[in-house]
Amino acid sequence: MPLYGKTFHLKGVVQHYAWGGYDFIPALLHIPNEARQPCAEYWMGAHPSAPSLVTDGTQTQSLQELIKADPVAALTEKVYNRFGELPYLFKILDVKDMLSIQVHPSRQEAIKGFEAEEAAGIPLHAPHRNYKDKNHKPEVMVALSEFWLLHGFKPQAAIEQTLLDIQEFSILVPLFKREGIKGLFQFVMEMEQEDADIMLAPVVKRAISRKANNEISKEHPGWWVSKLYEGKEDLTNIDKGVFSIYLFNIVRINPGEAIFQGAGIPHAYLEGQNIELMANSDNVLRGGLTNKHVDVRELMKHTLFESITPNVAKGNSIGNHSINYPCPVPDFGIHKIDLDSSRYTATAQSLEIIIAIEGGAAVNGSNSIALKKGEAIAILPGEEYKIEASGKCLLFKAFVPV
Repeated sequence: MPLYGKTFHLKGVVQHYAWGGYDFIPALLHIPNEARQPCAEYWMGAHPSAPSLVTDGTQTQSLQELIKADPVAALTEKVYNRFGELPYLFKILDVKDMLSIQVHPSRQEAIKGFEAEEAAGIPLHAPHRNYKDKNHKPEVMVALSEFWLLHGFKPQAAIEQTLLDIQEFSILVPLFKREGIKGLFQFVMEMEQEDADIMLAPVVKRAISRKANNEISKEHPGWWVSKLYEGKEDLTNIDKGVFSIYLFNIVRINPGEAIFQGAGIPHAYLEGQNIELMANSDNVLRGGLTNKHVDVRELMKHTLFESITPNVAKGNSIGNHSINYPCPVPDFGIHKIDLDSSRYTATAQSLEIIIAIEGGAAVNGSNSIALKKGEAIAILPGEEYKIEASGKCLLFKAFVPV
């Protein structure tokens, strides 16, 4: 039997990646973590590797199966014709240890890469596979805590000053002046490991010493290099991703602020909690700071070798207790809903997923749901609904901007 109504409780999937924290996601979801597993991400969506479950209180079904049963009703005809699936994946992240240096391909390049790896007979789940699907993977994140990340290359003058300031890097200045950002990045990323160790070992040791003496803060690349290597006596086979920490913008985002990352922008999350919304893809090209597959050659093909001024967005008030964070893609949109003994009313134009980050509220549509902190709902297109909170309640809504 089909589920009753158009508003359902939604239960996502926790991903236990090694870089995740132990407490934030379990506390949010009210689940135990006695085994002290790292809880890195909470997925909400219909991604085939970890689809969410939806329930009307009596019956339960995977969101993926609900969409397959009647995709036009679940997605709208316009969304189904354009994407053929729910085009977004909604996540909560808790970043304890820094993530890999990475770039996401454009949709056109993802199709080419996927088809090439299929033709080469590389199994879809092989650890050395780069392209898991034919989709691009733009993403937007909104900070839930003070959040730190690397985002794009610094201005050229700042890169040159960094090379001059660090004795071991000064030898790279002529190369940078001659060949620019791409030539510099390619040189250090393709450097023989023995040479990289010789150049980076004193840089790492100095960073560890300076952090221990409180001489540097999180705005300084050395703080993050120290976090990566402090306590490790063997400084051989040093990760060449360390170069990126010195070459990329270090960005701090305060709670409620957002940043969008499109195709080609190199980036890495460093620390903090956020809510993240992305295209429904798992295509990641990695260049270091990870135990996963690194493919520098493929990363170089898709990297935007330009200086970036990070655009940290506070969002735009659109009324109805809502803040919109602009996303320059058709795949997804995101609103922050901030209630304080107030009411939010809407009609779903696409399949929406809403999660409560703080407080609780009553949701009234075709089904009535008491939504508590850490709980999520899925709302099908055409549903008229209202969310009422008797106190403070912070929610985030993912949707397709049809």
